[in-house]
Parts: sequence; C-alpha cells; structure tokens
Amino acid sequence: MAKTTPRLHLEAELSPAHDIPLSREQGHYLTHVLRLVPGDAVEVFNGQEGAWLAYVADAGKKAVSIRCERRLADVTPPPDIDYLFAPLKHARLDYMVQKATELGVRRLRPVMTARTIAERVNLERMKANAIEAAEQCNLVFVPEVLDPVPLAKAIADWDPARRLVFCDETAAQANPLQSLAAIATPAAVLVGPEGGFTDEERRLLRAQPFVTAISLGPRILRADTVAIAALAVVQAAIGDWGARSGSAGRAP
Repeated sequence: MAKTTPRLHLEAELSPAHDIPLSREQGHYLTHVLRLVPGDAVEVFNGQEGAWLAYVADAGKKAVSIRCERRLADVTPPPDIDYLFAPLKHARLDYMVQKATELGVRRLRPVMTARTIAERVNLERMKANAIEAAEQCNLVFVPEVLDPVPLAKAIADWDPARRLVFCDETAAQANPLQSLAAIATPAAVLVGPEGGFTDEERRLLRAQPFVTAISLGPRILRADTVAIAALAVVQAAIGDWGARSGSAGRAP
C-alpha cells in the first residue's frame, strides 16, 4: 500500500526553496507521532497560495522545519456560501464546524438567538476544527470564522444580494429543491438552535425579501444534522457537486 503524504496547514508564506520553521505542536506531530525524518515529504497549504509539496528539512530536538519545493494545486474556493448557525456546545459544535468545512462553505458565522444554548463561542477552537477538516479531506481552502453577532444585527446588516436560506420546519413547500430552484451564489444558510427559532425571530426572517424558507422533511433533526442536510441540499441546488471544491487544479 502506498504511503500517504501527510498534510499540514501553515500560516506562513509558501514559495520554492523556502524553509519554514514549524510550531512546537506541528514539529512534534511530524517527528514523534508520524515519525518523519529529514527528506520525508509533506503537503502544506495556507489557504491563499495553494497546496505545496515540501520536505522535512531539519528535525532537531528543539526545532523542526520544512522546505517547500513546488506547487501542487491552486486555491479554488468553493461556491460563495456562508453558514450561519446558533452555536452548540463543545463536541457537537466541533462536529458541525468540521462537516460544514467538508461541505464547502466559505464563511462560518455564529449568530446568537433567543434560544441559543452556548453562552460563549471559542473561535480559536472553531478555526482549529476547520483546519483539521481541511487537512484530512484534501481541501486547499479553509473557511473564514467570523465573530458571533445577534441574529437581529446579522439581518439588519445583511447584503440583500446574498440569498439567505432559512431552515424552517413550518415552511409551506415540503420539497426544498423546489424552493431553491432559482438559487444562485452568493448565498447563505441559516440554522437555528436546538429549541428552534422563536415566533418573533420567524416573523423577522419571513419579512425579509432576501430570505427563502425551506423544509428539511417530516422528521425533527438535531441542529448538527440540519447543518449537513441543509448544506447538501443547497450545494446540490447550486450545482457544486460536479467539482472538487478546494482541490481543483492539482498538478501531477
């Protein structure tokens, strides 16, 4: 079985023959967990300059560095879709962020609703989960993580050119694909908290000309499951399934 080249997200600039010192955690992962030695290959990306083939250049006790050799893939961002969600707690939020990244969102936008359970949002943990998903799923693009805002403010500041798909179990149209027949990017998907939106929040959303309400079927879904279902439906309606988001343009 062929050896899989490990992938690593870096914050540094990537260019040929450029030596990059790794963080202590990344160096430990490559040399102690994966047991790499100088000369072993690593694929690196930073979300801006594509994916690069690199090699472990130095693996000392105090520092580990890699050296970039050549570009493997350009950055091909997924369709311009934001994902707005009421934050969940701990492991379920981690799972949701990872799956939203895999499904190809450009931005992760937490919104605070009347029934949001989580009082605080750990943005660094969200970023780390998005990066981990990108590393594991061969993505070159990592979604931006935005600061949480109240739902009312997000709606008040909304760009009407971006269609907002509102997941509403009371939507009149049962078939979500029919509701999304004319959707195009830029777009966004909004998923509420575990307790659902309040009547006041529903009225606010339904009053906006840029909002499309969709149903996700006859069953009640958990908030993290709704994320996967809604994003899959919207991506299918937009037509993203014919391309490999974030990994197109890979060189042989």
